[in-house]
Amino acid sequence: MFKIPPISADRLPGLLRAMPKAELHIHIEGSLEPELIFALAQRNGLTLPYASVEALRSAYAFTNLQSFLDIYYAGASVLLHEQDFYDMARAYLGRAARDNVLHAELFFDPQTHTARGVAMETVINGLHRACQDARTELGISATLILCFLRHLSEESAFETLEQAMPLLDKIVGVGLDSSELGHPPEKFARVFARCRELGLHLVAHAGEEGPPAYIWSALDVLKVERIDHGVQAVHDAALMQRLAQDRIALTVCPLSNQKLCVFPDLADHNLGKLLDAGLAATVNSDDPAYFGGYINENFTQVFAATGLTAKHAYQLAFNSFEASFASNADKRVWEHKLKEAFERCVEHDY
Repeated sequence: MFKIPPISADRLPGLLRAMPKAELHIHIEGSLEPELIFALAQRNGLTLPYASVEALRSAYAFTNLQSFLDIYYAGASVLLHEQDFYDMARAYLGRAARDNVLHAELFFDPQTHTARGVAMETVINGLHRACQDARTELGISATLILCFLRHLSEESAFETLEQAMPLLDKIVGVGLDSSELGHPPEKFARVFARCRELGLHLVAHAGEEGPPAYIWSALDVLKVERIDHGVQAVHDAALMQRLAQDRIALTVCPLSNQKLCVFPDLADHNLGKLLDAGLAATVNSDDPAYFGGYINENFTQVFAATGLTAKHAYQLAFNSFEASFASNADKRVWEHKLKEAFERCVEHDY
């Protein structure tokens, strides 16, 4: 990494917003803003249990992961047709492009939709088309990661994989999300092994509310390439050493951690500790419509609360490109743009 001189505190938020970055932990259903939820409900002739956009937004008060998931799944009920999935993803990608995201890897939860009678191809085709159009119209690269819901059975995950088989050319990998506690990674060992045989990239949520042991299992049993969240790793020194040595990226989501009371006070977030220990941490927005901020808000708020510096900012953005499942050629182009952005900022700071 090239040497980054100090950048004044008043200029740092502008740099955080302007610097190129990748987003590797975004649940596309979690980008559904209340306004779009109501618009889709009206288009599809659905009645919501909320009187207005404001009433729905005020319901976004969570005490833990499960209380969030309850309303998250309710919001997803308005997604019925391919165009609904397209509109949702296209809205997010437009917002991401404005935040100077050059590449996004979108998580989606097909079981949330197939359980309601929505066909797998409806989900994937709508999302994939939005990714294609965003590349052409916005210049943002985007790919899809199919996530299995860990509170459901391994059998259900296998059924989901079977439904997705004809569409595997439209996804880059698989993940594991939903309620973490009580659903350890090894529950899905066989389905992840099958996905690995199919040549798919593997990621998994671990160590958000769950213990460091879940991170070990995700690495050693599921053989994942990235850990989503992973903030509980700081409680296991051997695990921290393993993550740093093997350059296993952590897709950290600061505002999500605050909203779900993992770190009730953002000033106590351990993002700086992870970076200073040599871990390949990244910053992401998770479910931005529900957690109060897209990726730039996550950057600016956690930096303001914890006192992270321009050096940390560069490392986080660099890590996001390196940890992505994009081609090496694309990574080098994006990393060059990142360096240029910092050089411009430094020039204006003196």
